[in-house]
Amino acid sequence: MSAFPGSPRILKGGLVLLDPDTFAVLPNGIIVLQYNPDTLARTLKVQSAEEGGDRSEALRLKGPPVETIKVEAEIDATDQLELPDQNPNTVQNGIFPQLAVLETMVYPASTTLQNNFNLAQAGTLEIMPVIAPLTLFVWSANRIVPVRITDFSITEEAFDPALNPIRAKVSLGLRVLSIDDFYFNDKGGSLYMAYQQQKETLARLYQGGTFGALGIRGIP
Repeated sequence: MSAFPGSPRILKGGLVLLDPDTFAVLPNGIIVLQYNPDTLARTLKVQSAEEGGDRSEALRLKGPPVETIKVEAEIDATDQLELPDQNPNTVQNGIFPQLAVLETMVYPASTTLQNNFNLAQAGTLEIMPVIAPLTLFVWSANRIVPVRITDFSITEEAFDPALNPIRAKVSLGLRVLSIDDFYFNDKGGSLYMAYQQQKETLARLYQGGTFGALGIRGIP
């Protein structure tokens, strides 16, 4: 069914993967969610001064809050399977490719694992942990934020005759990376600062209330 001609174009949320050294977008590094989640759960843990400390510290903030995001997304091949001639990849593999591109975000590349093994066999004493791509969570132009994937679960709900998954729910847990995680002047730090400054810009658009709305005449 075609959409009403005057209906607004609905933007999609998603993830963008950047090379951690050059900050260029990686090949196939723009991951668009097929369907936007109905809800987006966010938690902000305030970094305040320790309780029981000096009274002069009661209102001090040690840094930005630790923000976590929970996203529940759906992937469904039904529409593509209705047009098999136009979607041969989906007919052959179901939604395996979509799931695989999400899953490989949290895997070190197999080539890197092989190289590390070769170094270990050659007697290298210390092998540095693998650096993951810099991941950006994009949810409109007002919310582009660097994140780390903290947990990831997949529930496959339907399969084709070859046991390829054709419908699944994906749960992503994300932690926002702030200037406590990056150097202030590097790309990650500047992306976080732009994210916080955008919040401050939006906050200034809020029209403040009145004492009367609170049922008081003023502060005693």
